[in-house]
Amino acid sequence: MRFGLFGTGPWAHLAHAPALTDHQDVEFVGVWGRNPDKAAALASEHGAKAYAKIEDLIGDVDAVAIALPPDVQAPIALQAARAGRHLLLDKPVAFEPAVAVEIAAAVEERGLASVVFFTRRLVPVTGEFLAETVELGGWREARVEHLGSIFTTGSPFGESPWRKEKGGLWDVGPHALALVLPVLGPVTEVTAMAGPHDMTHALLRHANGAITTLTLSVDGAPGSVRQEAIFFGESEPRRAPDAQWRADQAFGRAIDQLIATAGGGPKSDVDVRFGAEVTAVLAACQEAITTGRVVAIGSDR
Repeated sequence: MRFGLFGTGPWAHLAHAPALTDHQDVEFVGVWGRNPDKAAALASEHGAKAYAKIEDLIGDVDAVAIALPPDVQAPIALQAARAGRHLLLDKPVAFEPAVAVEIAAAVEERGLASVVFFTRRLVPVTGEFLAETVELGGWREARVEHLGSIFTTGSPFGESPWRKEKGGLWDVGPHALALVLPVLGPVTEVTAMAGPHDMTHALLRHANGAITTLTLSVDGAPGSVRQEAIFFGESEPRRAPDAQWRADQAFGRAIDQLIATAGGGPKSDVDVRFGAEVTAVLAACQEAITTGRVVAIGSDR
């Protein structure tokens, strides 16, 4: 499968470009970036071609891999889908639910394959844990704490303008939801509030009555950094296992899923339709923070 990469930031260097280069079933065609010099350097490093125009790279490939901020990713993804290209997207798919739904509809209408790079979901031990948890059933509550400290640790992601603006809700919130939604099902309403240093707390009511509590931040104090997800219900509490993973290996599994779906296999559990569901919940949480109200999530969101 011929791939084009859009983006030249940390994920493009750590995950996307190495995985595309190393995958035996991929021809890494080219790179487009908002900074042409960075695109040229990344393309040269991996034996690909730098492209000056988005439409030219889309025209030369079968699939696009995107490592760009959500508001930059979304229009490129929609353009690529309308051109009949398979999509390997970053999370969140978009900031606006309607835009994410539009991308998902374009993929569905054209019978395309799609995968969203929910990193932890692409680690086998996580998939096994979720399958076992769903099989047990009877869950009434989930608690997810995902707190990072990317602005004080020298993390390359600390220089990301969209993460500084949108914070943990939009950056690590997708990872939290990617663990909860497969087990507890769709969310029908949310309430949320945000405190100093991007500390976001959210309560989600699921259609089956279960409640999820989220604590999210990417600007936590170094001593408060933690990552934990626990389900409570009729069985013994189940804690999601620590998932050791490398970014390029996780992205390689995303490529595997995309190629398998494009070849007639099953759709990925983390396809763009699932990504749109995640975007709807995040946007509702953002609205709840802004308005101080409980926000319902309708079937059209």
